[in-house]
Amino acid sequence: MAEPIIELRHANIYQGNNLILQDVNLTVNKGEFVYLVGKTGTGKSSLLKTLYGELPLTEGEGVVATYNLRNLDWKKVPYLRRNLGVVFQDFQLLTDRDVNNNLKFVLKATGWTNEKMMDEKIMDVLNKVGLKSKGFKMPFELSGGEQQRVDIARALLNSPQLILADEPTGNLDPETSDEIMNLLFHIARDFNATVVMATHDYIVVQKFPARMIRTEKGKVLDNATITIE
Repeated sequence: MAEPIIELRHANIYQGNNLILQDVNLTVNKGEFVYLVGKTGTGKSSLLKTLYGELPLTEGEGVVATYNLRNLDWKKVPYLRRNLGVVFQDFQLLTDRDVNNNLKFVLKATGWTNEKMMDEKIMDVLNKVGLKSKGFKMPFELSGGEQQRVDIARALLNSPQLILADEPTGNLDPETSDEIMNLLFHIARDFNATVVMATHDYIVVQKFPARMIRTEKGKVLDNATITIE
């Protein structure tokens, strides 16, 4: 039986006082891979930010990984985010420390204290993304694709049920994009994680087909037909 991990009902999504998306109704189940597509400025990032608690949901209903978005105060946001992994387009790695210490920083920030367990977890996630031997490298010593893999490793640290990826292939060449897409599909399949990926790269969408949600004219359209524009 399908089990929802994201449910939005009649949700209005605001950025400040501006209504960005109106009357959003959306269900995403555990283990699904879903694209969030649409032109720049149509609300993809605002929807993702609402799902990970950066933008408050003030109208309508929303539940993400069992957390009610309407009741989410600043104290509860870190608990929601422990159930999520967020992958950014620009990697957002800390440039003053190596890969291992980038990952350790996140573990400590989410409540881990045991050094041995942290080291084991870091080795585990780097192994999953194919960077087992790169833990001692500084971010600037890595290629763009390797930095994105570190970003995905970071998103996996707390064994999340849900990964939100905001344009994860946006800064990568086509071959590296394919590698990252294969990795994301592998994570969804092998760890029963849900992946919601915002993108406007229709070549990626055509090459790796999956369910599609589109932001357009203030609405969210499910399984929208994609036309190349």
